[in-house]
Amino acid sequence: MYPGLEGRALRPEHRATLAELGDVLDLTSLNDLPEDRADEVLAQTDVLLAHWGCLPVDAALLARAPHLQMVAYAAGTVKDSIAPEVFERGILVTSGAAANAVPVAEFTLAAILFAGKDVFGARERLRADADPDLVWPVRRRPVGNLAKRIGLIGASHVGRALIELLRPFRLEVLLSDPYLDERTATDLGVRRVELDELLASSDVVSIHAPALPETRHLIGAGELARMPDAATLINTARGSLVDHEALTAELRTGRLHAVLDVTDPEPLPDDHELLRLPNAFVTPHLAGSQGTELTRMAELVLEEIRRFGAGEPPLHPVRGADLGRIA
Repeated sequence: MYPGLEGRALRPEHRATLAELGDVLDLTSLNDLPEDRADEVLAQTDVLLAHWGCLPVDAALLARAPHLQMVAYAAGTVKDSIAPEVFERGILVTSGAAANAVPVAEFTLAAILFAGKDVFGARERLRADADPDLVWPVRRRPVGNLAKRIGLIGASHVGRALIELLRPFRLEVLLSDPYLDERTATDLGVRRVELDELLASSDVVSIHAPALPETRHLIGAGELARMPDAATLINTARGSLVDHEALTAELRTGRLHAVLDVTDPEPLPDDHELLRLPNAFVTPHLAGSQGTELTRMAELVLEEIRRFGAGEPPLHPVRGADLGRIA
């Protein structure tokens, strides 16, 4: 993991649990170890606990770790860290994406409820009273969080966690995902629709799809044009899923609202128009796990290691065949 992350990623009680699960060879990140010490540790390693910023687990590292049987990744996507050789060698890979999905879903729920109450627009109309040059964002009527329609793009870990959080509210939830069948949608308690219908009929559209070549600019000018006046677009997935030029042009008219926790590029240049438009609420990729929320990822990765040692099936295995469609 990133040097210095060890103390935040693993609290003292997590380190104590880890020591009960096996022989902890070194509590210093491999990234920060002298090369000879790293070689010594890797030569004995059965399980590699990884986190944000970990060294690539590729053919070169595997050659230094002949006994490696498991990579327990505490964070989300493994695409930038785990090479195909790991899967080819039959090494178990698990991910903490499900744990990291929880705060993202919570952030999104808050954004949906704020959008329903027109909180962002109301704040900007107050500001517009003091600045007549500002465009007044269109107000979505009727205001409120009853009997509204929420469109979710992607049945990912975050998408499914958000569905659970939305259950107590009297909101209709639509879901669009090319890999989702009707039976699964029914089990989730949502209505499966095609993307065009979701965009055209939702008060709030929230993106939870993976960043893949085929999802780049999934939401472009045509898709934005289908959204109803004063609808809100939320993106907590990846910035590349939205065409930011098209979004900026649409927001400039005041017709739509956007809540963006991720952007393209990230971060945006200081002078980017999205940072100044009154109907764009931009945050610096903070929806995921921070501070106390790292505990949830630590608990999951420790449980995966415990299950491995006990011969139990993993909760969240990552398979090489799935890399082309997951985040």
